[in-house]
Formats: sequence, structure tokens, C-alpha cells
Amino acid sequence: MTRSRDLSLPQEHSAAWVFQTWASFLLSTSAVTIGIVFLPVDGWMKGYMGVGFTFSIASTMSLSKTVRDIDDNKRLTARVDGARVEKLLSDHHPLK
Repeated sequence: MTRSRDLSLPQEHSAAWVFQTWASFLLSTSAVTIGIVFLPVDGWMKGYMGVGFTFSIASTMSLSKTVRDIDDNKRLTARVDGARVEKLLSDHHPLK
């Protein structure tokens, strides 16, 4: 039985992709932080923007973890279902 996509193998990320992901995250958070620090407003407004920015980062991380967990669960369910089908087919093979 051949599948178009093997669900049992995790996808590998290249070192360049991991570097680009971290570099873009650090650059964007640094740019926004510098922008908030040098914004010509009162300190309480900078604090409010900083808390909002921190909340945005935390909620983005939670969302990405949730999406990853849902995908992992689908892969595991597909592997278990595939194993059940293989066992059922091997147990009831007409030529045995």
C-alpha cells in the first residue's frame, strides 16, 4: 500500500530555515521595542503598548503550539488508523 504522504516521518527543518525564523523574530521584536521606547508619549502609554505587544507575542506562541498539536494528533490518528487497516487486511487476506 503506497501513500502519497508518509505521516509517520516528521518534517525536518534546514538550519537556514531555523536561522531565518529566529532572525526575523528577533529583528521584528527588537524593532517594535525600539519603536515603543522612542515613541514621544507618556510612560504609561509606552507601558500599555509594551503589555499589548507582549500579549500579542504570547498569544501567537500559543496559537502556533495549538496548530502544531492538532497536526500531530491528526498524524498519530492517521498512523493508528493505517495500522488497523493493515492488520485487518493481513488477517483476512483471501490467499491465506
